[in-house]
Order: sequence, then C-alpha cells, then structure tokens
Amino acid sequence: MRTTYRRWVTRWLSGRSSGAAGGFSLFELVVTLTVLGVMVMATVPLVQKSVQRNREVRLRESLRLIRNAIDEFKRDTIGACAPGAITSGNPTRPNVGAIAPPDPRSRVIIDDCTIFDTENLDRYPPSLDILVEGVRVKQRGLNIQGGGGIRQGSTQATEMNTTEEVIKVYLRDLPIDPMTGAADWRLRSSYQSGGDGSWDRINVFDVRSASTETALNGDRYSDW
Repeated sequence: MRTTYRRWVTRWLSGRSSGAAGGFSLFELVVTLTVLGVMVMATVPLVQKSVQRNREVRLRESLRLIRNAIDEFKRDTIGACAPGAITSGNPTRPNVGAIAPPDPRSRVIIDDCTIFDTENLDRYPPSLDILVEGVRVKQRGLNIQGGGGIRQGSTQATEMNTTEEVIKVYLRDLPIDPMTGAADWRLRSSYQSGGDGSWDRINVFDVRSASTETALNGDRYSDW
C-alpha cells in the first residue's frame, strides 16, 4: 500500500495525467479512496467528542453562574421583610428568636416584600426571571458618610452609601442550556428532593439541565 501511494504521488508531481503509461489504474484509485475514507472515519469520532466536551464546559459554567446568582439573592434576603428565627441547637430551647446575622459579602438588603409569598419561608428567588429583571434593594447597615474628595465637588466611595432604594440584577441574562438549546432548566425548590419530577413553584433553590443525554464521564447531565 505504501509503494502504491508513492507511485501515485510521483505521477501527480510529474504531471502525467493522460495516456496509458501515465494514468491511474482502477486499483490505485480504489486504494487511495479507501485510505482517505479510513482517515475520515477515524477523525469524525474525535471531532464529535471535542464538540460534546465543549458543550459540557459551557453547561458547567452556566450552572455555576445561575447557582451563584441564587446564592447571592439569598444572602441579600437575610434581615429583609419579616425576619425569621434561627435554631439554637438546644433541644430544650428549640428557638431563641435570634436574628440570623447577615453574610459579610452582602452589601445590600432586598426591600420588596411583595415578591415573597407566605410559603417561601426560606426567601429564595421565586423565579429565575427575577434574577434578570432585578429587585428593589437598599443599603445594608448604617449610612456612614465621609468627607469631601481630593478635588472640590468630587464624591468619595463612602458618600455613595445611601439608603435610597435601587434595582439590583443578579444575572445579565438567563443562560441557554447548551444541551437542549433553550433556557428550559429543571427547577427545584428548597422543599423538594433531587428526585422530584416537577417544580412546586414555591422558590428556586437549584437548577439542572433538562437533557436526558449521558455525559462523557457516564453521568447524566440532569444530575450535574
């Protein structure tokens, strides 16, 4: 086969494209096409796996982005609206009525109680859309202001800590599930187990892919 391929290259380079002595035999053409076919067939699975691996990377990034937004929303609800109590850990005094301390990463507090219904006691976002549309928030803690800036009329960062309400968004837009090509994420509330088939619409505690396909590592995308 190697000798035949060399002959084919030699004839092509010499430019002999006609005549009985310079033409290709049917056997040579069949062998050449067979070699090319084998090379293509060996390349296709590699390309397919590369495309699938790229989609898996995008899926993990989208899940991480949405879950981080959900957690950030949750942090901003601590102390918002009607505050709840935390469990003391003492069986003789199950609730001491202490207010859960805010997360130090949270600089604002959600100030729109109308987005929560009476069932959403955990104060997770009521939907994914609200993470994109935004919610009314205000400065958390004291309204501490500093002096003037270096230049006359300039504003320091401490002077921007006002109690005025603003709209905060947690996602620029809702990511598309690269496995399904749509934003058809499977949702789960904080009152559901991972195996529940449908969302109870109380809140959004977690998201998963709606794809039923199997990943390269053998897991299902819906389990990620």
